[in-house]
Amino acid sequence: MRADVPDLATRATSVAGSPVRDILALTARPEVISFAGGLPAPELFDTEGVSAAFRNVLAEAPRQAMQYSTTEGDTGLRAATAARLTARGLPTGADQLLVTSGSQQALSLLTAALLEPGDVVLVENPSYLAALQCFGLAGARVVPVPSDDDGLDPVALAELVTAHRPKALYTIPTFQNPTGRTLPAERRRAVAAVAERHGLWIVEDDPYGELRYSGEPQPWIASYPEAADRTVLIGSYSKTMSPGLRVGWLRAPAALRRACVVAKQAADLHTPTVVQLAVARYLADADLGAHLGRVRDAYRERRDALLAGLPEALPEGSRWNEPEGGMFVWASLPHGHDATDRLRVAVRHDVAYVPGAPFFAGDPDPAALRLSFVTHTPEEIGEGLRRLARALR
Repeated sequence: MRADVPDLATRATSVAGSPVRDILALTARPEVISFAGGLPAPELFDTEGVSAAFRNVLAEAPRQAMQYSTTEGDTGLRAATAARLTARGLPTGADQLLVTSGSQQALSLLTAALLEPGDVVLVENPSYLAALQCFGLAGARVVPVPSDDDGLDPVALAELVTAHRPKALYTIPTFQNPTGRTLPAERRRAVAAVAERHGLWIVEDDPYGELRYSGEPQPWIASYPEAADRTVLIGSYSKTMSPGLRVGWLRAPAALRRACVVAKQAADLHTPTVVQLAVARYLADADLGAHLGRVRDAYRERRDALLAGLPEALPEGSRWNEPEGGMFVWASLPHGHDATDRLRVAVRHDVAYVPGAPFFAGDPDPAALRLSFVTHTPEEIGEGLRRLARALR
């Protein structure tokens, strides 16, 4: 008689899959114009520059490229990344960085290093869906911080810290996913002050900071002295070079960085050597700044095309923001509308978006939706909005 197969871990069955990924699978048909995924425009990738970097690495250092590497990451890549952060206003040394397999892995490593089951994590409301999944798998208790059009409310944050004694705050202060909001400098300083007073870790996620189309850059929370010893900054080359490279990084105080190194050794030993060397070679040989300028120009035009067409596409009484950068516009349909229900109709019209409800750690707003503007040309965006208008009538 065969014994029953043991059950899966509770955490594996208690956290739902990503509805964004489900929608992307549903809308994979080429005729669908999708505003759902935050997918960089593939025609803007510097394919020749990246290809040349790989060719040069494999021609000049094939044995190194095909060998195991250190967990911390290639020294050349860390030095180049540190130099870019320093040039952007955050003095950084190579030894302050850990190279990761995308910034999503950085988030997973930090979760492993920081969180015990039952620990409280504060998040913006709404927040990045994959972060909510990550914290849920760790058994953490996620508590939303009230947010407005400028991002999280520091006064409410201080009250929640006193009430819940959280281990960490997770925030995307610049061009937030899903809302596109940017936290003003005075609120960033207030967040740093709360962390200093209460011993709170801050996980500052910055995937979109170099995709600014208007307005002035804001300082990283990590740059404030009050929070320097308790803030982790994470980022990647996904939005600036290519998400397929899966190269990210985290900048953390020494003790936490060492704990993340151990967690990474248990996860994958190291990020692929050949990819790290190719990214480092690209940064040395190519002009990433010029490439980013071209990307920003294209994305600005696409953002403006989406914003110009929304008044005709969404029902009267809808609201939306006008982000200064990033990839997303956050909108709300009039009261009584359900964006999840309307998505089924939209897909039948060969257009898609992401309903906003799954992004909320607290009570969801059923009328909210996220629209990504970077994947399609302005002409395709216009056609997609015409289809959306028909679907939402």
